[in-house]
Amino acid sequence: MSADTGGFVAIAFTVRPRGLRGELVADMLTDFPERFEGLKKVTLVKPDGKTEELKIEEFWFQKNRVVLKFAGVDSVEAAQALVGRQVCVPESEAVHLEEGEFYDWELEGCAVSTLEGKRLGLVREVMRTSGTELLVVTDGEEKGKDHLIPFAETICVEVDIENKIIRIDPPDGLLEF
Repeated sequence: MSADTGGFVAIAFTVRPRGLRGELVADMLTDFPERFEGLKKVTLVKPDGKTEELKIEEFWFQKNRVVLKFAGVDSVEAAQALVGRQVCVPESEAVHLEEGEFYDWELEGCAVSTLEGKRLGLVREVMRTSGTELLVVTDGEEKGKDHLIPFAETICVEVDIENKIIRIDPPDGLLEF
C-alpha cells in the first residue's frame, strides 16, 4: 500500500469491524508486528488524505492480522466508519533498519541512473517476488516504459536516500528490451 501519507508510515490497513464492541480487523503492513507493543496512539489516514488521531485501548493478533480497539469506538457502526483507512505512525517513529536496508517508501521516488550517468527514471514501486525485490522504474524519456531493476547490492551499487538517488551497474542485457 503506497499512498502518500504525508510524513507518516502505514503499519496496518483497516478491513472490517469485529464483534460488537467496536473492534477493527486490520491487515498488517509492517514487517515488525512487535511495534504495536507500547503503541498508545496512531493516526488513521483516509483515502482522501484526511487524518484522525486515535488512542489504542488494546490490540491482539489473529491469523496474520491485528485486531485493534480504539478509545471511543464502541459499536459496530463506529468501527465500520473507520474501515478502509491506513493506520499510521510518524516517520520519525519508524523501526530503525540495519545499514543497507530501506523501507519501500524511502526508495519510491528515487532517481535511478547508471554509473555512466544515463538517467533511467524514477522508482515507482518496489515489487516483492519470491527472490530479490525489484525496483519498478518508470522511464522518463520513453513514456509508459518501465524497467525492472533487481534491488541487489551488486546492481544497485549506490543508494543515497537523503538525496533520493540510486546508481546502478547493470549486467549486460538488463536494460535492453
